[in-house]
Amino acid sequence: MPTLIEWLSHFLIPSVISIVATYVLLYTTQRRNLTARIEKNITLPTLSAGGKTAMIGIIATAVILLVSSALNIQLGLPTAITGIITSAIVIFSARKNPWIVIKGVSWAVLPLVAGLFIIVEGLNKTGLTETLTAILQHSAATNIRATAWFSGLSTAFTCNLMNNLPAGLIAGNVIQAGHVPDLVKSAALIGIDLGPNLSMTGSLATILWLVALRREGQEVSAWQFLKLGAIIMTGTLILVLLALTYL
Repeated sequence: MPTLIEWLSHFLIPSVISIVATYVLLYTTQRRNLTARIEKNITLPTLSAGGKTAMIGIIATAVILLVSSALNIQLGLPTAITGIITSAIVIFSARKNPWIVIKGVSWAVLPLVAGLFIIVEGLNKTGLTETLTAILQHSAATNIRATAWFSGLSTAFTCNLMNNLPAGLIAGNVIQAGHVPDLVKSAALIGIDLGPNLSMTGSLATILWLVALRREGQEVSAWQFLKLGAIIMTGTLILVLLALTYL
């Protein structure tokens, strides 16, 4: 893993361009919807003791994850421990039934995540990683800039075919085995990050957000998401790859 300074030297400018481009494209495509009258006289509820505890738990989790990352500790166990402890404190302090929290967990997502890891392992057994590594090495030796564009675009669209979790794991294995230049690595990572903005199935985060929205009675269809994502994702990705390869 690179140091923070090295990381920023690679991704600071692409990150700023990504944020600005996404904002501009969203504003441009949604400006008509934003002209609707917004109610201002809203009674804001005070944050309960449980809410404050949850907020502290989220902040503590972020700090623990940063420390764990700096110490090169796998993040899964620290995240699980802090989440369980925070939930337990909220439940006991509010004297609520733990079943409320258990019901709120998106259990249907767990088999999905497990299946994604099975897909990755199955593809590795087929020799796909070795084939992609050979192609990437040959391409990088021929034209680094073209390879960077190919890596960024291919990983971005692959995320929407199989989700960015298995796509990222496969891309990571290929890049690590191929010892490719930093420019190609950066382009692939950008593709993994921005690609999921195209479709609803692109990332686990999007799926979880849609579950939360549907609980609140808000529906977003796959076609609505795809129409907007085609503009937002492709436009932003092209601008970021241009900045990465030419600045």
